[in-house]
Amino acid sequence: MEELLDSGLGQVRVFLRHDDNKPRKLRYNLGHARLLTFGGAYSNHIRAVAEAGARHGIETIGVIRGEEHLPLNPSLARAAACGMTLTYLDRASYRRKHTEEVLAGLRARWGEDVVILPEGGSNAAAVRGCAELPGEIDGDIDGDIDGDINGDYDVICCPVGTGGTLAGISAGLAAGRRALGFAVLKGGGFLREEVARLQREAYGRTWPNWSIELGYHFGGYARSTPALDAFVERHPVERIYVAKMLYGIVDLARRGVLAPGTRVVAVVTGQPSTPVDACGAPTGFDSGEPR
Repeated sequence: MEELLDSGLGQVRVFLRHDDNKPRKLRYNLGHARLLTFGGAYSNHIRAVAEAGARHGIETIGVIRGEEHLPLNPSLARAAACGMTLTYLDRASYRRKHTEEVLAGLRARWGEDVVILPEGGSNAAAVRGCAELPGEIDGDIDGDIDGDINGDYDVICCPVGTGGTLAGISAGLAAGRRALGFAVLKGGGFLREEVARLQREAYGRTWPNWSIELGYHFGGYARSTPALDAFVERHPVERIYVAKMLYGIVDLARRGVLAPGTRVVAVVTGQPSTPVDACGAPTGFDSGEPR
């Protein structure tokens, strides 16, 4: 893992773990014949589902927010090239995509056998996939995180869009460590209950070892500010998710919320070319619940 170097960190050390959470969310959701899921026109989740479907012979349907625009942008063109059927839902209906009314309409059109994954792929099966990450980090550092300090770490951080990654990381952590998420959405307070709901759905319990920072959304999803733009110039990272998390970590260190000497692993998400491996049979989890 590489280390993030920023003067604002002081004695807090931050190590970057590059990891694609999309395959983690999907691997236990495979095993079905037909998958339907939701996303915006540039959704990495849509593309990941399409690529997994092509790789494993699964029929995939992508319900895209808004109206069709031709020619397709590169993300949707890639999904279509992988064999995904694209359909569109007006924005008012899309906001109600978790309701039984909308879901029943989709099943009537696409068949009762279709398995519906929520937007972003966050369901109980996804939580179980993400819960494997902390153990893999322990194996990578093997007692020594970068060659000159003890390999133990105190906090693992991740961006939060739908809550599944944070819910899983928290569930997979060893005792004494904690997970810290950074909401990329404005008004993301609902994510706290969402993470707890996902943990209950996956394991029948919740963990007290996690929290979410709500103050680093920079105006909302895909929004930015001059401060965030300047940060990305210093640290060229993906700006919708990763930059907001890293900016938040540096700011918490500067303000002393992260105490000097704290060792942080920051999960750098979003590598959509990572293959999705199927794992086992269908989980039986109800992925049609609202996210």
